[in-house]
Amino acid sequence: MNLYIRLLLILLKSRLRPAMQPLDISVITLRVLLTDLDLNRHMNNGRFLTIMDLGRMDLLKRTGTLKLAIKNKWMPIVGTATIDFQRPLKLWQKYELHSRIYSWDDKWIYLEQTFISNDKLIAKARIKGLLRGKNGNIAPQSLMEAIQPGISRPLTENDGLF
Repeated sequence: MNLYIRLLLILLKSRLRPAMQPLDISVITLRVLLTDLDLNRHMNNGRFLTIMDLGRMDLLKRTGTLKLAIKNKWMPIVGTATIDFQRPLKLWQKYELHSRIYSWDDKWIYLEQTFISNDKLIAKARIKGLLRGKNGNIAPQSLMEAIQPGISRPLTENDGLF
């Protein structure tokens, strides 16, 4: 339940924050709550992945993608998620989640999400996702053009995205 409350807060706060271009970095600030902990009293590894959804929602909202997705009944889908953990997050610890799109190809959008606390890297994730409509996958270049006309892909397919 607390994730729905966090989601609502993220979406409300994003309305007050400036709009973003697709390649800008979204930063949200959170705290580790009691419901985020595992038996070792640090944030559960699965919770990191769930919290990353909140960062992607802020990114979608602030780039205008969420409005397009709702209008067109598109669903965001994660195809692959890899995460490297460096340090634990403990109860009440404040942290930032940085989310950014770093490239796309004909099918997938590639994102990076980084957890930072006290200027230290906590965890870093790479996500491969897409938007799917009733007629199939939405071409990433078309989506990016709808958000920011004239945008070009920053990396090529051979740059080792995953």
